[in-house]
Amino acid sequence: MLLAIDIGNTNIVFGVHKNNGWLNNWRIQTDQLKTADEYEVIFRSLLLAGNISYAEIAEIMLSSVVPSLVRPFTEMLSGLIPDSNITVVNPEIYEKLPIKVMNPYEIGSDIVANAVAAFQKFGNLTMIIDFGTALTFTTIGKNSEILGVAIAPGLQTAVGALAGKTAQLPQIHLTQPPSILGKNTIHAIQAGVVFGFTGLVDSIIEQTQNELNEKLNVVATGGLSLVIAPLTKQIKNTDQMLTLDGLYHIHSFVSD
Repeated sequence: MLLAIDIGNTNIVFGVHKNNGWLNNWRIQTDQLKTADEYEVIFRSLLLAGNISYAEIAEIMLSSVVPSLVRPFTEMLSGLIPDSNITVVNPEIYEKLPIKVMNPYEIGSDIVANAVAAFQKFGNLTMIIDFGTALTFTTIGKNSEILGVAIAPGLQTAVGALAGKTAQLPQIHLTQPPSILGKNTIHAIQAGVVFGFTGLVDSIIEQTQNELNEKLNVVATGGLSLVIAPLTKQIKNTDQMLTLDGLYHIHSFVSD
């Protein structure tokens, strides 16, 4: 079995893959102050609750955009599953992947994992939109290479900044409001953020396609993709398991 872990700035997503599918997957909050021992308690309890046998986990793929957590996690995993082989997604393994990675020491490992999964599913001329802490647009060209990335603040990041910088605006749950004309504070923020980011997304896709003079396959991932994708003109595919699928595919290329 393979344990795939993606450490993001807001959440840590991990899952266990066996044969041709995911047995289970979990999402916990990222906390840079937690120790290896504290994360071990969390992982041990969730794997136990999911009826996952540690002895069957032979391989671990670890992706992280939080450098300070890589060492605690490798220590935690070495103690929790001592007989497993741990591979950290980093530039040293990128040459084994089916796509060429630009600026390997600058691009996030989660972006690489998303790109590998999307390439395996859709091939060349694909854009991946990840609705995370940051909103990222990654484009794969016609020659199996990551052409470039556009980054904007994520939706929750924008709402957090708005609430943090204003005295009377609250943190809210993001969902599509009944109208662009907000009749109360919550609907007003939802209208501005949800419909505003919908326009941003469509604009980035359109400008990218115009610059390349190519039509792109567009796939979105991340929880809020389910809110924005139905409102856009261009997003036809959403995949909440894209990053973990990417780690699974990376493992297959690295282990060959």
